Amino acid sequence: MGRFILWTGVGILAGLMLAAAVIFNQPYQLRGSEIQSPYSAPDFTLPDGRGQEFHLAGQRGRVVLLFFGFTTCPDVCPTTLSDFKQVRQRLGKDADRVSFVFITVDPDRDTPERMAKYVSGFDPSFIGLSGDETQLGPVWKAYGVYRKLNKVSADDKAYEVEHSTQLYLVDAAGNLRLTYSYGTPVDDLLQDIRFLLKKG
Repeated sequence: MGRFILWTGVGILAGLMLAAAVIFNQPYQLRGSEIQSPYSAPDFTLPDGRGQEFHLAGQRGRVVLLFFGFTTCPDVCPTTLSDFKQVRQRLGKDADRVSFVFITVDPDRDTPERMAKYVSGFDPSFIGLSGDETQLGPVWKAYGVYRKLNKVSADDKAYEVEHSTQLYLVDAAGNLRLTYSYGTPVDDLLQDIRFLLKKG
């Protein structure tokens, strides 16, 4: 009887170990919307408000989290940048391997200098980019960005802006890998970034 109980216990333990091995060997499931055939993220060069040019291709070796918005945005943009701040803080020492980039959809009001000042209010390492419509137009188009300026008149300075709210994640090889909808949990962004950093 004792031997039966012993072998039953051993069998249960072996079963639990096998189940644990199966669970822990499962491939990681990305949390964002995965681009099934990753491709080189559309490249661009824009002024960063600190007297330098930001070149996306120059970020190879780093993961890039990219978002389009504007500095007078009342809700979506500050919420998203606050999420970026949480992600960066929780990455710890790995944070220096990630670029957090915010590109304006409202260049009439958002100069490069204004963008730089705005993003630094969330984190000094964040990158704010602007330019004129000739520079920004191809970038918006390449990333499928929707924007609409609701101006009452040509000299209206207090207009509202409608814009798309997708986030884009570029891996260290420069490939566009994932997109996220507004309100994606910080944990999801964090886990996907950590996974891509491990892959290099």
